[in-house]
Amino acid sequence: MTEPTIAQKSPCAVQVEPGKTYYWCSCGQSKGQPFCDGSHKGSGFAPVAYKAEGSGKVFFCGCKRTKTPVRCDGSHSRL
Repeated sequence: MTEPTIAQKSPCAVQVEPGKTYYWCSCGQSKGQPFCDGSHKGSGFAPVAYKAEGSGKVFFCGCKRTKTPVRCDGSHSRL
């Protein structure tokens, strides 16, 4: 697989906790989007760590085409 699977064509809004590390799925195969569940094994993809600096809502990329992993950059609007 050279291109990630499009998990959804919209961002995933997640309330994050300060100091907690989240592992964003970069392959699009995870059943627990937007986070990694290990489905990437053998694909050449790997999860991307995101450490929350504060509490609040973060919009994680759902289409896996963002140029600014892990956050949505609007790339889904061009699919």
